[in-house]
Amino acid sequence: MEKRKLGNTNINVSAICLGTMTWGQQNTQKEGFEQMDYAIDMGVNFFDTAEMYSVPPKKETQGSTEKIIGNWFNERKNRDSIILATKVCGRAPFTWLREDKSPTEHSKKQIFEAVDKSLSRLKTDYIDLYQLHWPDRPMNLFGGPLNYQHIDGETNSIESILDGLSELIKIGKIRHIGLSNETPWGTMEFLHQSKNKNLPRVQSIQNAYNLLNRIFEFGGSEIVFREKVGLLAYSPLAQGYLTGKYQNGNLPKGSRKELFDRLQRYEGIGSEEAIERYLNIAKKHNIDPSQLANQFVTTRPFVTSNIIGATNMEQLELAITSTQIDMNEEIENDIELAFKMHGNVAA
Repeated sequence: MEKRKLGNTNINVSAICLGTMTWGQQNTQKEGFEQMDYAIDMGVNFFDTAEMYSVPPKKETQGSTEKIIGNWFNERKNRDSIILATKVCGRAPFTWLREDKSPTEHSKKQIFEAVDKSLSRLKTDYIDLYQLHWPDRPMNLFGGPLNYQHIDGETNSIESILDGLSELIKIGKIRHIGLSNETPWGTMEFLHQSKNKNLPRVQSIQNAYNLLNRIFEFGGSEIVFREKVGLLAYSPLAQGYLTGKYQNGNLPKGSRKELFDRLQRYEGIGSEEAIERYLNIAKKHNIDPSQLANQFVTTRPFVTSNIIGATNMEQLELAITSTQIDMNEEIENDIELAFKMHGNVAA
């Protein structure tokens, strides 16, 4: 498995990162253990989780994924061989994550509480990459309008957020920091504040990126090259739509859409036609469509690691072995033509 440098750190992470957000609802601990064992056997050294997981977020299962990973570390005794990333919730009306029942935000108090709880669940004394799951400032996110709509509201300053994270780095609870679901402006402002105030520098940004949503290329990718803040791409299969399993109204038993009905981001005008086009490209080149979609993401020059996810071992094997697909010039040309025809239908 190819290893790539994480930002400006001395850490090398695998080109495939094991996503874990289904563990604790769709997947049992036993299945999580099986996935982690297989992933490391295949050369994956990078796991991503969050205090909020598993998804969809709810009080009863919050933190369950971190607990599963922590139990695995405890049994396998291999914590130091894994680059571990987790996240703290941004501003949201979730009242079950904090002891005082406050809605989540990026105050110093809440970040410190979140880190300590994650460390306890993960059964470790340090986190390699600690990420802000989404911005503290009020914003339209997760498939909202593309045009920026300014929303007034309370927010913790970026300087104060970095200052709190700096303390956690100094005492050794976290090693490096990253962003998630962030804009180009937000990324550059974090970089600006860290440089001007001598505060920790963000090393990565975890945003959605796939064949149906290539918004990151417009603004975000330049930051990767100029500032060395690499993309950790999530949702490479567009939450399963790029496998073709939801085409023509299909609703597979046990799928995320069938269980939770929360994937409307990928059901907008033109989405089904775009998906069909990419499915036909895979068929033309005799490639599994999920492997085509994954390898497209993994091979982009601004991607540090592709965060894959699976609810069964067959899906996981397809995802990890997708790195063996040769993205030749003909395939690349077919994809670019399709993108010119369909664009970002699910941004």
